Amino acid sequence: MLKRLLFSNNIRRQLGIRMASTSSQKLAGKVAIVTASTDGIGYAIAERLGQDGAKVVVSSRKQKNVDTAIEKLRAKNLDVYGTVCHVGKKEDRASLIKQTLDQYGGIDIVVSNAAVNPFFGPTLDCSEEQWDKIFDLNVKATFMMIKETVPHIQTRGGGSIVVVSSIAGFNPIPMLGPYSVSKTALLGLIKALVPQLASMNIRINGLAPGIIDTNFSQALTSTEEIAKPILSNVPLNRFGQPHECAGIVSFLSSDDAAYITGETVMVTGGIPARL
Repeated sequence: MLKRLLFSNNIRRQLGIRMASTSSQKLAGKVAIVTASTDGIGYAIAERLGQDGAKVVVSSRKQKNVDTAIEKLRAKNLDVYGTVCHVGKKEDRASLIKQTLDQYGGIDIVVSNAAVNPFFGPTLDCSEEQWDKIFDLNVKATFMMIKETVPHIQTRGGGSIVVVSSIAGFNPIPMLGPYSVSKTALLGLIKALVPQLASMNIRINGLAPGIIDTNFSQALTSTEEIAKPILSNVPLNRFGQPHECAGIVSFLSSDDAAYITGETVMVTGGIPARL
């Protein structure tokens, strides 16, 4: 059953990529930063923004991952630039922003995708060190990335920020309690920033993926014993693919979403979830 589902996903992935390749240039002239964008959902978002006309800066903690992603994206004739960035490090964020400005002259779109989860187990078993690592990267670094890029977006007359949260922010995932709480915090951060950012003509929205078939979620998707009960709660009866998250981000970043701010769009295959 799992093999059949994965095969079905492969077909959908191929179809999705062909469909994306015919996308309009609705982001032409825009410059986008996408953090943690050399693999999985982040890479798919960077690719789609590029296909829709944006100049895109990708980043990762490892240079070899940046190089590989840039090579793949440029092979598709996309205008991309890449650099190493650990978003939890102030100096790395500053370098990412500076290189973006030097390379492309401004920032219009920021997609905050970086996240970490060093803990799996009952929530109260999480150590202070693990808890701090989760919140430092998933929440604090997201806030700081927004805070540090907003002045540059403002100088462009406005723009768009998209924060990648998770279905776990709405429905905590068993054994991933601290990670789930950090993703709930992002939902609050989005809402809290709306009034101030709106006064600058900057919109902020969120993406809440369900169980997407990536390396990050491999523990949930690669073993049939675990995957089967998870899929029983997914009405579409399959795991999502990274590219299925990317079109929403492109939409939220474009003028098509000019009257949308403070919202979080769930891409979950139909899993019901509300706070």
